[in-house]
Amino acid sequence: MIDEWLPVIEGMLAEDRETWRKQRHTATRIHERLRDEYGAGVSLSTVTRTVARLKREFMAEREMGFLDLSWHPGECQADFGQVDVRYRGVVTRMRHFVLDFPYSNIGPSQLMPGENAECTCQALRNLFEWLGGVPERIVYDNAAGVGRKWFDRIRLTRLFQAFQAHYGFEYTFCNPYSGHEKGAVEARVGAVRRRLFVPVPGVWSLDSFNLRLPGRCLELGDKDHYRKGESQTGLFDEDRKALLPLPAKPFDVVTWTRMKADKYGNVTVQGRHRYAAGPEHAGHEMIVGLRALEVEILDAEGKRVITHPRSYGDKPTDSGDPSSQLGLLCDRPAAWRNSRVRDAMPDPLREWIDAQDEATRRDSLRVCFVKLE
Repeated sequence: MIDEWLPVIEGMLAEDRETWRKQRHTATRIHERLRDEYGAGVSLSTVTRTVARLKREFMAEREMGFLDLSWHPGECQADFGQVDVRYRGVVTRMRHFVLDFPYSNIGPSQLMPGENAECTCQALRNLFEWLGGVPERIVYDNAAGVGRKWFDRIRLTRLFQAFQAHYGFEYTFCNPYSGHEKGAVEARVGAVRRRLFVPVPGVWSLDSFNLRLPGRCLELGDKDHYRKGESQTGLFDEDRKALLPLPAKPFDVVTWTRMKADKYGNVTVQGRHRYAAGPEHAGHEMIVGLRALEVEILDAEGKRVITHPRSYGDKPTDSGDPSSQLGLLCDRPAAWRNSRVRDAMPDPLREWIDAQDEATRRDSLRVCFVKLE
């Protein structure tokens, strides 16, 4: 039960290490904040034991030798945190990706549905485009969707290898349990969560939300640097000046794979998320493109068949139900005429929506989606 709150607790303790000792969190205060700000149902005794253990681990690291890292403009750290959002009317656990620039203490963020390679690379691409350049070096947590640890080696995903080669930045990995390696990125993850995701925000379109999110993170940094005494936004300008230029064309963040459709014309991703290509494709080999937010299905010749919103989580899902496409259709009302949602609707409702302009149709579809949820 306490495991899901460890990043929050670690963030509070990391912030304490930069705060006057008489104004640091006690275990009781951490318990109160977990209860009041996050709705955590953990006992005070459990929190007390956890805080004591984390402090012992940190002191052990200090005794092994603490290295005060020097960060240069244009270098950054990357990590994920967990947040709840009210996504299209339903409280959903998502991930917020933070790209922290320790030189300026500024950390722009992106909200993603998962922590896989597609989400990591898409978040990075979005932030690179917002920054107007590419960081020279990025330090990653081992579990940041970049690769997997195999004994003492990190095995990178093919997608990340191609993404890194396209943008040309350097990368390194750190021990996720070593604060002296990762610095303040855990604190930044916690700060973004507390300042921008409390109370639980409503999100309809991830694309629209993510367009605004980096600017809101920059507003949080509109103050003097806690050590340097200079404007953090001014220091962030130095970070930006040190960035590498963007390539001429953006990287298309997608993992392509071939799958055989079942006898109903469905393909299954990760053994539990089923996406319909259509009965006419039953038993055929399909080309499937996995993106952060969508699954694109092509036929064997590369002709586009259909695009579904990508599903996440441990529970089985099935896109064969036309209602599963309703959320995506709300963002793309121009696709209404050729959608399965339209075919499945009763005649009076279909004709009523047919007669609407695109803006009104979007509103009508959103009402249908909310009622369905």
